Amino acid sequence: MNQDRINQLKKFIEEDPNDPFPKYALALEHLKDNKTISRQLFEELLEKHPDYLGTYYHAAALFAELDEFDIAEDIYKRGIDQAKNQKDAHSLKELQSAYLNFQFEN
Repeated sequence: MNQDRINQLKKFIEEDPNDPFPKYALALEHLKDNKTISRQLFEELLEKHPDYLGTYYHAAALFAELDEFDIAEDIYKRGIDQAKNQKDAHSLKELQSAYLNFQFEN
């Protein structure tokens, strides 16, 4: 975890709380050492910015890691639906692949 980067991301969030990217980046920063904060940020992103596709892959993986498999599966499915709606073939392929791996592992 890089504290300078975390402080900068928090500043970006204060400056534009409607921009999902700084919250997403902050959630990723905390993944290794504070999963609780990551989880809270991902939940907020999924609620307030459901069209931000980057969230789904990492949020679902985090919930799977936390053994919350039903939530992880729901997030994968919602992300796949969003990618289809946005016609984002790259994100769709990544989410489908991750979801398939998730199904085999769990």
